[in-house]
Amino acid sequence: MKKTLKDITPRTSTIYPKPYDEVVKGRTKYVLGNAFDLNQFGVNLTVLAPGGMTALRHWHSAEDEFIYVLDGEVTLMTDEGDTLMRAGEFVGFKAGVPNGHCCANRSGQDVRILEVGTRNIAQDKGFYPGLDLMVKATPDGKRGFFKLSGEPYTGE
Repeated sequence: MKKTLKDITPRTSTIYPKPYDEVVKGRTKYVLGNAFDLNQFGVNLTVLAPGGMTALRHWHSAEDEFIYVLDGEVTLMTDEGDTLMRAGEFVGFKAGVPNGHCCANRSGQDVRILEVGTRNIAQDKGFYPGLDLMVKATPDGKRGFFKLSGEPYTGE
């Protein structure tokens, strides 16, 4: 059965612990894949208000990611530097390639992007260049934050 955005509750919250949760203020996600219980890959429509960011700069050990700009201009931030992306442009990030990336809206209008990624929570670890922080599966099958040493991140 087909759906529209009216069928999906937008998400403005994040799983990032404090103080990193502040980075994604101005981000609204419509988790499209969940509307059909997709579990092999995720599909998100992400709206960034001016000044909003998609995430902390990160890379995944076992998850591919793909970003397509639908409307507006967004700055792609990677280890190589910043690149302006406009509607119709797209980029992908292969699992296991340590190239930290995220997008920031430095324009004066909302930006809409489509994000697609592997859902491999059990095997994946996410790393945040320059931070003593990683995300990986917890015993209950969810994602949790840890220091690079493996000890739980407690917000210190």
